[in-house]
Amino acid sequence: MFADVNGTRVYYELHGPDAGPVLALCHSLGTSSALWDCQVASLNDAFAGMRILTYDVRGHGRSAVSPVDVSIELLAADFIALLDHLAINRVDFAGVSLGGIVGQWLGARAPHRIKHLVLANTAARLGTAEMWNTRIATVREGGLAAIVEGAVGRAFTKGFVAREPAAAETLRDILLGTPPTGYIHACAAIRDADLRPLVREIVVPTLVVAGDTDAVTTADDAAWLAENIPGAAMTTLQAAHLANVEASSEFNVVMSQFLSASEAKRGR
Repeated sequence: MFADVNGTRVYYELHGPDAGPVLALCHSLGTSSALWDCQVASLNDAFAGMRILTYDVRGHGRSAVSPVDVSIELLAADFIALLDHLAINRVDFAGVSLGGIVGQWLGARAPHRIKHLVLANTAARLGTAEMWNTRIATVREGGLAAIVEGAVGRAFTKGFVAREPAAAETLRDILLGTPPTGYIHACAAIRDADLRPLVREIVVPTLVVAGDTDAVTTADDAAWLAENIPGAAMTTLQAAHLANVEASSEFNVVMSQFLSASEAKRGR
C-alpha cells in the first residue's frame, strides 16, 4: 500500500492481527522492505501476536525518489508521518544499518513514539566523508552495477553465500532495482550524520545487535553504542553486515526475547 506523507509517497505493508502491538522494521541502504522477509515469515512464531509494519525508505523499493536532499532527520520524519497516517501511536522499532541510524534519531528525538529499540549492524558514525563521496561518484558514473558485488561481499560471509546462493542473488536484485538517485541521496544522508552526541539521550529500552564478522559496522561500533546508550544491552551473532538475514533464526529469537523481557519489566 502507498501513503502520501511528508511530501513524498511511501510504500508500506502491515502483517498480522489488527489489534496486535506494532513492530516496525526499517531496512538498510540499497535494499527495501523485502530485507525483512525472514522476520515477517516468523509472524506466527517468534513474533506471534504482533503486527509487523515494513516500509521502503524514501528513494528505495517502491517509495518515491526524493525531490529534495535527504537527511536522517528527514527519513525519521517520514516514518513519524507514516505512523500518523496509520493512526499508530507507539511502536517497537528495529532498524538495520541505515535503518538503525534512523532508529537512533527516533530513540533520542521521538521517544514518545518508540516503546523499544533494536539497533542492528549500525553505528552512530558510519564511515568517512571521503568514503561516501567516492561511493557517490562511483554510482553516478556506473550505476548500482558498479558496486553490487562489493555490497554483497560486505553483507554476507562467503560461507553463507555458498550455503544460501538464493539469498545473495535476491540481495543483488534488490540493490540493482534501487533508483540510483535514491541510493545517492541516502549515501549523502549517512555521510552527513554524526549521532554520537545524540545517542546518550536515548531513553527507551535498547538492544544493540552486532555481526561478529561485520566489516561495515563492526562489533566495536556496536559496543560503543551499547556503552553510550543508557541501559542498552548488546548481543553478537555469527554474521556479517545483514545479521537479520544471515542469522535470521537467532536474530528473531534475541529480538523477540528482548521485546518480551522489556515489556514484562515495564509491566505492560
